[in-house]
Amino acid sequence: MLVPMRAILEAADHYGYGQGAFNMNGDCQVEAAVRIHEILRSGAILQGAEASNGFMGGAADFMHASAEEKRLGARRIGDQVKRHAGDSPIPVCLHLDHGKSLEMVQACIDGGYTSVMIDGSSLPYEDNVALTREAVKLAHPYGVSVEGELGVLAGVEDHVFSATSTYTNPLQAIDFFKKTGCDALAISYGTMHGPNKGKNAKIRREIAIATKECMMHEGIRGFLVSHGSSTVPQEYVQQINEMGGQLENAYGIDVNQLADVTRCGINKINVDTDIRLACTRNIMEMFEKHPEMQKSEAIGPVWEKLKAQPKNVDPRNYVQAIMATVIDGSGDKGDVRCVTDCMRTAVMEAIAPLLVQFGSYRKSHLIEAVTCEQMVDRYKKEGI
Repeated sequence: MLVPMRAILEAADHYGYGQGAFNMNGDCQVEAAVRIHEILRSGAILQGAEASNGFMGGAADFMHASAEEKRLGARRIGDQVKRHAGDSPIPVCLHLDHGKSLEMVQACIDGGYTSVMIDGSSLPYEDNVALTREAVKLAHPYGVSVEGELGVLAGVEDHVFSATSTYTNPLQAIDFFKKTGCDALAISYGTMHGPNKGKNAKIRREIAIATKECMMHEGIRGFLVSHGSSTVPQEYVQQINEMGGQLENAYGIDVNQLADVTRCGINKINVDTDIRLACTRNIMEMFEKHPEMQKSEAIGPVWEKLKAQPKNVDPRNYVQAIMATVIDGSGDKGDVRCVTDCMRTAVMEAIAPLLVQFGSYRKSHLIEAVTCEQMVDRYKKEGI
């Protein structure tokens, strides 16, 4: 069933485990993500970023998608999650990742998202507070959870870029929760966006600990989020490079550090790059093992784009030839099915170990089955 993110994070916080949140870019990915969470009996947070909405809206140049393409994509992702998870025995949340405007927040709510993030972290502090508060006023009357961000992560992911990090001040985080009424807050504490985090990237766990301690002292029932937390498995990088890829300095956050911070106040852990890498590795393997597929009328162009972009592992950049199938599942047969099956397997391969390592497996029964409609009354009673 579909639930607001707050319900999933309340269980993670109460029982002391981490909840992975995984970015989706296609019907086959949503299908696979729901299935692996069901198999491991974990609650699920599936995410669509603004660029994901643009891609799902049919924009080949998804980084510069129009507002209408993004609105269409948000509806499509919402419909897919409802189709694959509406009757699921596990609680599933669909969350907007790095929303930049109130217009995008509204589009995602209209499209069926049960949680939204408004990212004002690049703004002056008071402007960030004001923007996040407006997002809360917009979303809570629908029972939709809201995530904000405080502090700046270095790295690149879709429309998010910064050359340097600015760590989150725990006392300012308390002020932010109080002034905005947001449900969750992404903090900057040493993680980085993208696949190039540096070989020895180290999390400042003391920032998470101090923030959570202050929250508990002030009686704030909010949740902390770790962005830029892909682990970038080195076997993926090695295998891609052995097949012609050119990935350099591709390192992630050590999974043991991430498992550790789930006991230090971090409740939600965002992962995107791992899935991109797994998809690219699997598709490259398929073409290597079945070279006749490289000449396929249906999927040969996928191979050609892969070869032409050896440094880019984002499937959205090379699946244009089968874009309709990736977007809505239509025509998912024959050679095209070979590619989408690679993506399904990749999603499950990337997600499964993290559900175990973060501790959410076998925990779905601990999550309260509350709908957004029911959450509306709770927000009213709490005055937020």
